[in-house]
Amino acid sequence: MAEEKGSSLDHTQQINLEASIEALLFVSPSAVSTRQIADVIGVTPRVVEKALKSLGSTLKNRGIRIQKSRGGFQLTTAPEYANLVDNFLNLESTAKLSQASLETLAIIAYQQPVTRPMIDSVRGVNSDSVIKSLLSKGLIEEAGRSESPGRPILYTTSPEFLQHFGLSSLKDLPALSLPEMVHPQIPAEQPELPLDPKILNE
Repeated sequence: MAEEKGSSLDHTQQINLEASIEALLFVSPSAVSTRQIADVIGVTPRVVEKALKSLGSTLKNRGIRIQKSRGGFQLTTAPEYANLVDNFLNLESTAKLSQASLETLAIIAYQQPVTRPMIDSVRGVNSDSVIKSLLSKGLIEEAGRSESPGRPILYTTSPEFLQHFGLSSLKDLPALSLPEMVHPQIPAEQPELPLDPKILNE
């Protein structure tokens, strides 16, 4: 049975499996599912899940991490080395976010998927330029269109958003204490993301 294939691996087989998964994640340009990995390697998704958990523990004190994003997995740099990587790649200038960008990003993070009119309603100002900036930085992405009149574009945060703020998943976002943010209304104050103060330059 397929379920039994690879269900009990000796130590060497386990290491080889984790190395195989690491290689696949390394070359993948986006997150991949356990089913995709299982189909390539020839084991079951359950075996892949166990190997991913073990590999994640192995990488815990290394410079890279396994990040889960929308049901898939990918390798990312460890968030604690983000500044080092930015300096090495000379990306510091593009990584800085304005207050307007942070405000818009927080709205999208907590209400996604969300349309620009909904964002404008919460902020009270036009958000076109801010959304374009966040799209160019790869922190948000288009996720289809709403069924509301005009079928406006829906926006969600991207896997790069998680990496940028050192989050493993959206579940790691700080608890939202503003019930008003559930609906497109102007909140009393903006919820805070887990930011490095260095990026607040504007």
